[in-house]
Amino acid sequence: MPRLIVNADDFGLTAGVNRAIAEAHARGIVTSATLMANSRACSDAVTLAGECPSLKVGCHVVLIDGVPVRSDVLSLTKGTSRFRTSLKDFAQAVLRKKISSDEIQREAEAQIRKIQAAGISVTHIDTHKHTHLLPHVLRAVVKAAKACGVRAVRNPFEPRLCRPRGAHRHWLRSAGVAAFQIFYREFRKVMCEEQMLTTDGTVGIVATGILDQELLAGILDALPEGTWELVSHPGYCDSDLRSAGTRLLESRQIELQALTSRETTQRLTSLGIGLISYADLKEL
Repeated sequence: MPRLIVNADDFGLTAGVNRAIAEAHARGIVTSATLMANSRACSDAVTLAGECPSLKVGCHVVLIDGVPVRSDVLSLTKGTSRFRTSLKDFAQAVLRKKISSDEIQREAEAQIRKIQAAGISVTHIDTHKHTHLLPHVLRAVVKAAKACGVRAVRNPFEPRLCRPRGAHRHWLRSAGVAAFQIFYREFRKVMCEEQMLTTDGTVGIVATGILDQELLAGILDALPEGTWELVSHPGYCDSDLRSAGTRLLESRQIELQALTSRETTQRLTSLGIGLISYADLKEL
């Protein structure tokens, strides 16, 4: 029987995103969420997490977009008060070794510890825009997680066989996801060496920004045996979200509808897909 973690990213981005994630958990299929420690609505997310004890919460480590928790990470900010905003620029700087691995580790650890200090038991980590695809980032982030007692991390690689028909609409993103597959073997090596828990892969990456009922159904239909994660971005498109600097706006409400629909829950049942969270990986 396939097992599926349904994780909502960007917990803490805005109050509307927080509310949507709580709803997608209470009356939908979301089992976990990853919280952004340096986000504008982080405190609101912490409050909601306390009201939803069955929602497992991880840390959405942010290394691009936004403001760092620490002030001594100059290679991450290029000497400014903010992170880079371009994934391409960030990746090029990482590959040219212009970003310090020690700074990545310090910043990631600070973000995890900030969430833990708020009373949340952090079950896992992932990264904003999947920056831990890059081995230089991955090793530093894993060190930070282990230092904080966190032993589970997102597998940010999406197998081609799990991409549903219709995802070709996002051809540029598909090409990017395919290009980053060159780092997959290194990811598995690090997971083994560091004895970290992870899944067989993540689905829904190519569909980010276009995930609707039809695409979600296709993803579920294509899910093979094993343990997988579905990455999602539910939210409400309000003025706060429009000013947050995210490209995902109206698409978040469409995702929310798909994640909470009766059709989706019935499809999970008919396909025999079991919902789990990262907290369950230890038992598996």
